[in-house]
Order: sequence, then structure tokens, then C-alpha cells
Amino acid sequence: MFKTTADLLIKSHPLRVVQGRFFAAAVAEPKSEDRLQSFRTFEADPSKHNTNHQSQFYKVDSTDKKVLFQYGGLPKSFQIQAKTFNETCLMVRDPSIQIINHLKTIDYTQPPIKFVLYGKKGCGKTLTLAHIMHYAYKNDFLIVHVPWVGNWMRRCKDTSNSETKPGFIDLNIDAAAWLVHFKTQNANILENPELKTTIDIQWNKRECTPIGSSLLELIDQGINRIRFASNCVNYLAEEVKKLSQSGLCRTLLAIDGFNAFFYPNTRVFTEKKEMVPPSRVTLTEGFLNLTKFDWKNSVIVVTVDEIAIAEKDQISHYPRYLLGKSGFEHLDPFLPVEVKDYSEKEHQSIMDYYRERKWIHSYPGQNDELYFLSGGNPFRLMNLCNAL
Repeated sequence: MFKTTADLLIKSHPLRVVQGRFFAAAVAEPKSEDRLQSFRTFEADPSKHNTNHQSQFYKVDSTDKKVLFQYGGLPKSFQIQAKTFNETCLMVRDPSIQIINHLKTIDYTQPPIKFVLYGKKGCGKTLTLAHIMHYAYKNDFLIVHVPWVGNWMRRCKDTSNSETKPGFIDLNIDAAAWLVHFKTQNANILENPELKTTIDIQWNKRECTPIGSSLLELIDQGINRIRFASNCVNYLAEEVKKLSQSGLCRTLLAIDGFNAFFYPNTRVFTEKKEMVPPSRVTLTEGFLNLTKFDWKNSVIVVTVDEIAIAEKDQISHYPRYLLGKSGFEHLDPFLPVEVKDYSEKEHQSIMDYYRERKWIHSYPGQNDELYFLSGGNPFRLMNLCNAL
């Protein structure tokens, strides 16, 4: 028998008092094998994902991950967690299922449909884009992927005056790194001998890439001769459009943080310490060219994100605000797809996944408490669970 009501409360509370200190009471985890595995699907091919797989995790093959995300595309915090868990798993969520279903049925002989992923900070836009890219990779799309535009506009590695466009600034180290990323993601497709340049490209008086060269030769020129890297990206963008237009490839354009191309305040400066707007950064031209309607055999998926702009201007997550008038008009018409915070079912799945990975210690009422504290936001929940 308990002597007092206080003794009863202490014994029944998940945090028990021992010698004046609180300790979490041991709570048995669910024994049901069905419950333990209900948050996973063993269907690892995104082509086969549908609404029946929603809220479940699937494992990304390590080879696929190395090809797609070796040089970017996954948030750093997620990569650290995946390394800790010794596996990379993505949750099948409604926005990615919507877009994947569209990719299966749209008419590729028409101008590209543009999808704009939007949502609050930390809701999972980048991982939704990763799921869509994985589908594209499995279905032999040529993938043109920019992992984070903000890295160019706010954390560029170097700047130099453009040799071919007066008043423009080249980001040649960043451009060369992107070319390596593109080459890695599309290694198998680039082996196609039909993917050739359609014009003579004159780099200087002595160096040129003649018409009929393979795309690999064009890419290697930008990687090996870094001073030409920014222009090489723009030439590559134009060649990709022509090759898709002629039916030699089907292209997915995936850009994370697209609104950074239209945010006027950057951290790119001239030699005179004058700020350079995105419109005068050479790389911008190629990707704005790819987001036009003047080609086919392609689909465009971009995200707009508050953290792609300065903190003082992070006051709305809606596309109209983040893109501004010029960015909105450039993309219009497009299909907005909202990425929301976790539903209760998605929250249950992520908590079960964390328990299976031995990442958190269970206690009664844990799911409800963490759902309340995180507001269902995936990033906030991840941070809360780091301490458990």
C-alpha cells in the first residue's frame, strides 16, 4: 500500500524520483511485430509508391544515394541522422505521391508543367524533392538538379568578372562543382552517344568544343578549365533543352530554393565591394532559361523557401511573397503543392521509426507530448528527439 497520495503519484509518474533526482521509468516497447513494421514499406522502388504507402518509410539503396546525393540534395541534419542510423530512409508523403502520379501521366509532347513545393520552414520540402528525384532516376530521366540556390547567392566560394558578359559575375568554383554533381547523377545517360552538342562553342582563340561533341566533353571542359565553368553551365542548359526537344532524353529540372534567383539582396560582391543582384550572376541565366515554356519532354519541380533569403525578410512561406512579382510572373502558370507539417499518422510513424533505431527512450504519453511541443513540424521534432 502507498502511504500517501504523493507516493502514489511518484510511483505512477514516468519520471521517478530516486534520491532527490528524476529518472525515466522503464517502459516496455510494443511487442507486436505488425505494429513494429507498420511504419515501414519494403517497396524500395518509388515508381511503385502510391497512397497505400503513405506515412511509411522506405530505404534508399546506398548505390542510388551515392549517385543522387553525393554532392548535395539532403539536409545536413538529416545526413548526420542517416549516418547514425546506418541507413537512409525517406517517408512516403502525399506531396511526392501527387507529383509522381502526375509524372506518370502527363503529356511530354507539350510544354513542361511546373510544380512549386512550398510550406513552412522545416516541413520537409527538400526530402519531398529527393523522393521525386529518386523516382526520376529509376525511370531514366536526365536530372538537372540544383541542391540549394542559396549557396550560390549567399555563400559563394569565389567571384570573378565575366570575360564574355560585361557587368556579370562568374561563380566558377561553384559552377565546376555543380558540373561534377550533374555528371555524377547522370553518368549512365551521358554514355548515350546520341547526346551531342548542336553548335560550335568557342572558349578562346585556341580552345573550342566543336559541334557533334558528346555532352561529356562539354562538361569536362567546364570541370577541367574552371575559368569557363559558369559559361559551360549555361551552354549545357541550352543543349539539354535542345536534346529534350528532339526527343533524345526526358528531363527533370529540380531546383531547391528557387526564389533565391529573384531575391535582390545577395552576398555576391564586385571587386569594388558593390553587391551584385542575381540577375547579374552568370549562372542565373542558364537555370532561368530552363524554367521557360519553350521546350518539351521535360518537367519542372522547384521549391520556394524562407531560408533562401535574409532572415529579416522571412515573414511568409507562400510562393507569391517569396518569388516576388518578377519570379511569380516567370514561373506562372504553375501548380503549387503544399508540404504540410506531420499528420498524426506521420508523427506516429516517425516516432515508431526512432524507437526501432533505439534513438529515443519511450515513456507513457510520449507521442502526444512531442506532437504538441513540435507542432507536428518535422525539423523541430528531430531536434527535440536528439536529446531523448
